[in-house]
Amino acid sequence: MRTEAIEGSDGGDGTSAPDGPRIGPYRLIQQIGEGGMGVVHLALDPHGRAVALKLLRPHIAHDKDARTRLAREVDVLGRIRDPRVAAVIDADLDGDRPYLVTRYVPGPALDDVVKEHGPITGGPLLSLGRGLAEALDAIHSADVIHRDLKPGNVLLLDGDPVLIDFGIAHVADDVRITMTGLVMGTPGYLSPEVVEGAPVTEATDWWGWAATLAFAASGAPPFGRGPMDVVLSRVSRGEADLTGVDPRLAPLLRAALSPEPRRRPDADEVVEALERYAEGKPVTTALSAPPRHTQVLEQRPTARWDRPAVADRRPVGPVALPVDRDDEWDGGADVGGFDEPSPEDEPSDWQAAWEGDAGEPDPRIGRAGRTGTLVALLALFVAGAAAFPVVAAVVAVLWSWAARTADRSVTSLVLRRHNRGRRRSDVPFAVAASPWHLVIGLVATVVSALLPLVVGVCAVFSAALAIVAVTGGQPEPDRSAPVAVGAVVAGLMAWWGPGGAGLRRGSRSIVRGTSPGPRATRVVVALLLLGAAGLVVWSLQQGGTVQWWPTQQPSVVVPGVNR
Repeated sequence: MRTEAIEGSDGGDGTSAPDGPRIGPYRLIQQIGEGGMGVVHLALDPHGRAVALKLLRPHIAHDKDARTRLAREVDVLGRIRDPRVAAVIDADLDGDRPYLVTRYVPGPALDDVVKEHGPITGGPLLSLGRGLAEALDAIHSADVIHRDLKPGNVLLLDGDPVLIDFGIAHVADDVRITMTGLVMGTPGYLSPEVVEGAPVTEATDWWGWAATLAFAASGAPPFGRGPMDVVLSRVSRGEADLTGVDPRLAPLLRAALSPEPRRRPDADEVVEALERYAEGKPVTTALSAPPRHTQVLEQRPTARWDRPAVADRRPVGPVALPVDRDDEWDGGADVGGFDEPSPEDEPSDWQAAWEGDAGEPDPRIGRAGRTGTLVALLALFVAGAAAFPVVAAVVAVLWSWAARTADRSVTSLVLRRHNRGRRRSDVPFAVAASPWHLVIGLVATVVSALLPLVVGVCAVFSAALAIVAVTGGQPEPDRSAPVAVGAVVAGLMAWWGPGGAGLRRGSRSIVRGTSPGPRATRVVVALLLLGAAGLVVWSLQQGGTVQWWPTQQPSVVVPGVNR
């Protein structure tokens, strides 16, 4: 179990001092854990009974949001009464040093057990899976979603799991947590919907259940290690590495780790599949997915990441996660086709990043996705390509370069502050690193543009042939309609294809920075749509003829066609 003696609690020989520091009526004995906002101590109550006391760090003890989050945890834990959850005993939310007191669980964390003794297999793994499933059932029965289930939040008491840390738990009848965008955690253990700011459901916890069980069974994080963007990209694509997991159990975990919540098994399916696993039967027959989907689960190759041996791995602490959020049109921040920024959406991303502290969430987390503005930009790009393809292509490349550079700059600054804390040199360092980010952004833009370009050109000729099949005549791929189709396909490929994460995040950062308020957003969207409409009208007046300005009219050769 990770322990660290705190000042005033040790007599110098490893034994606790007879009169250690006190918080309220509790005597602190030893530090047993910590996070970005608080430190957890083993403490004794006035009757000498051991308790776990979570104390907010001094520099954020007077932060209103930190106190609100602690109050939420008290409220959430007060709803749950189950031996597999560390129940709340006491709390002081109004004092100079707010704290929360819960039942003390004298057992090691799951990640420490795996680190010291290796993967868990056989009966102990089955008991762990059942215990976590029972804990989630109790939590969900209280209309609570944990949201942060991971090995570090699972304590083992005589082999039975006990869940802790409900700091970002979600209550079914309280939407405040999704409005604030307060998301912190360990990369690879937050579900895709939590990272992207999408609505959380019980399926979110079953994703965490599967990720935690996969770690316990294999001894390594299911989405590997490496740069934060890489790990999050694997999470969003569902590329779990289940090497080392019992092949009979792997299909269940892979189904539960689907990036689409609706495709994950529900509680009953998980329990039934676990029972079948205990009996040595195939778990896939307990899943409700169609047979074709089940077959894919069983035969799909397992992704492999280079990873160190279990004994050589170091725990990864909590970090602030960059967000790549894609709001739906019928929810989130977009209303009626326009963007409705949240109150915290006023400052630019760069300003917010420079004003943050180490351990604070990435300033992009939970912010409005600006889907409406981005769709209006796509409309302008397509209309521009249908009229002036060369100009539209140049503008698109410049936008991609700016977006990728902005994404690298913000992410670099956030990571620097997380690793080293806030320093006066942060802004000068960011400025000095700008040329390097520009170079990397340009290289990423060029490399990432190759596939969209090829696919877009193919789409142009395919559209020309499709038009001929309907209307007759000769294929004319240099007309506005086929070029517009190619622009749509190329744009979507650039957005969702390889390397698209940086483009998405950077584009949202630029849009938020240039139109920070609701009124400015509506004005920008209106201007973009008016510009797109104007280009469409102009193209119609030109009879669908594409203008290749400033280059010369190209000679388009189609087999069998004289031009």
